Amino acid sequence: MPKEFSRSRRVEEQLKRLLAELVRREVKDPRVGQVTITAVEVSRDLTHARVFFTPFAGQGDAQATLEALRHATGFLRHELRGQLRLRVTPELDFKIDESIERGARLSSLISEAVADDERRHELEREDE
Repeated sequence: MPKEFSRSRRVEEQLKRLLAELVRREVKDPRVGQVTITAVEVSRDLTHARVFFTPFAGQGDAQATLEALRHATGFLRHELRGQLRLRVTPELDFKIDESIERGARLSSLISEAVADDERRHELEREDE
């Protein structure tokens, strides 16, 4: 019977959960503030992990948060080493997740287009 999730998928989920908890409880850098870990992608050999984050509710400077998280990478790997049951603790590469912002921008563009379309149809009905 095949496994429902691959090992890398399970490791990604575990890393996401553990990193969110560690950042929230253990990272004391004021530049971090409240951060949401949105996704983790690990390499096939589980030696590298790309960690996507976004400042909570768009608060704070994402670039400063990125620098603070990169500065805390060694500490976070050390903490993960004790909690993960892996031969090698993955190298962490933090990236700003722009998908939420991009999605909100697309949503507003769609709303504007629908509103413009409705106005045009109303003007056409009035002209008839």
